[in-house]
Parts: sequence; C-alpha cells; structure tokens
Amino acid sequence: MTDHAERAAASPAPLSDLVFRPGVTPELTDAQREQACAAAGLTPELLAALGGASVSPLAQKMGIRFHELTPERAVATMPVAGNEQPAGLLHGGAHLVLAESLGSMSAKLHAGVERGVVGIEIGATHHRAARSGLVTGTATAVHLGATLVTHEVVMTDEEGRRLSTARITNMVLGPRG
Repeated sequence: MTDHAERAAASPAPLSDLVFRPGVTPELTDAQREQACAAAGLTPELLAALGGASVSPLAQKMGIRFHELTPERAVATMPVAGNEQPAGLLHGGAHLVLAESLGSMSAKLHAGVERGVVGIEIGATHHRAARSGLVTGTATAVHLGATLVTHEVVMTDEEGRRLSTARITNMVLGPRG
C-alpha cells in the first residue's frame, strides 16, 4: 500500500467529499455526523430529543438548514441554487423534500425518543415559482395525535410570497423493542 493510500484509508473523507447514492446511506464517523448536524442547524439537545436520528443525506445534499424545531412548529431554509429543474425554477420535488423534512422531524419530536414515525401521505399545491435565493419552509401542526401527526407546510421566498403549500401526515409507530 502506498503512503497516500494508507493516509486515505486511515482518515475518513470530509463530509463535503462524500458521495450519496440512491438507496445507500453512507457510513459516517461520529465527527462527520456531528459536522452534518451542525451544518443543518441541529443542536446536540435536538439530536438527543430525536432519539439518535440525524439529518438525512438528502437534506444535506439539498442544503436544508433548520432554524426552529418543535412538535408544533418547524422552520428551515433551502437554497434554490442546485435544486432547480431544467427550466431554472425550483424543482417541485424540492418543495416536497423540504416539507417532508420539516413535518417528519417535528412528528418525531412529538412521538418521543422511544417511538418512530413514518410518512404515510404528502401532497402540495405550487402557487408561484422561485428562481433564486432561499426558500423558507414553515411547518405548523394541524393534528398531534397518538397515532397520526399532520403538519401544514408553507414555503415562501425571500420576499415572503407563498410559493407552495404542502400537507404531510406521519404515522407514529409503537415503542422500539
């Protein structure tokens, strides 16, 4: 093994160098996981409340950054740059990724450390296009039940104009055992 290969094998790649492939979650070191969570705005306290869950590779790739996260309300931003469709507009699927990230994380906080959540429905109406800047998603709880959790998520541009409205419902799973 060459000296360069030995060094590469001994130290993990920086988070920015990781390649995320569909269906494959990369194995991150604790330091990389902490770096990814810090970049996404997740504090150690929030991570503990999420029961060890972390920011998803997709949210990392899309540049989602959390600013507020509770069961009742969550706020995050996402850049338009890098998330456009071929016509140069923010991709409609990007709206849904932001909405699902917010709704699912809020639902997990509601469910608690011992219980999991899975998304069972999401839908969106697109009202106007975004071509640049940051998009802000604000999730507001509609229903915080024992088995179902529903959030309405409104995405706005930097001028506060509504871009889309989504609704996500998560099912709360039984305790891990």
